[in-house]
Amino acid sequence: NCDLRNADLSYANLNKAKLNKAKLNKANLSNAILSSADLSSASLRKADLSNCDLSFSDLTYASLVSAILRNAKMSYVILRNADLRKADLSYVNLRISDLRNADLSNSNLSNADLRNADLRYSDLTYASLSNAQLDERELCRLGEYLNEPLQGWKKCKDGVIVELEIP
Repeated sequence: NCDLRNADLSYANLNKAKLNKAKLNKANLSNAILSSADLSSASLRKADLSNCDLSFSDLTYASLVSAILRNAKMSYVILRNADLRKADLSYVNLRISDLRNADLSNSNLSNADLRNADLRYSDLTYASLSNAQLDERELCRLGEYLNEPLQGWKKCKDGVIVELEIP
C-alpha cells in the first residue's frame, strides 16, 4: 500500500519487489528491473515504464491507463483483468503472457510481440495492432485476413463428416 506517486525510480532494481496495491501514478520507472514483481492491484496510471523489465511479474487488476510501456520486456506477465486503456505498448514483448479480460481499448500495440499470449475475453476495441505479431487464432478472432485458407471438418446429419475450406 505504499505511495510512490511521481517518484523517480528509473534504472532501479526492483526484482521480486512486493508492490501490490502500490500507488505509482506518474512514476518514472523507465529502464527499471521489475522482473517477478508483485504489482497486483497497483495503480500505474500515466507511469513511464518504457524499456522496463517486467518479465514474470503479476499485474492482475493493475491500472495502467495511459501508461508508457514502449519497448518493455513483458513475457510471461500476468495481466488478467488489468486496465490498459490508452496505454503505449508499442514494441513490447508480451509473448506467453496472460491478458485474459484485460482492457486494451484505444491502446497502441503496434509492433508488439503477442505470440502465444492469452487474449481471451480481452477488449481490443480501437487498439492499434499495426505490425503486431499475433498467432493465427488471434488473427481470425480479430477479423484479419490470412495468407492461407483455413481447413476444418464438420459432422453433418447421419454422421457424415465433410471437409470445409474457408478461403
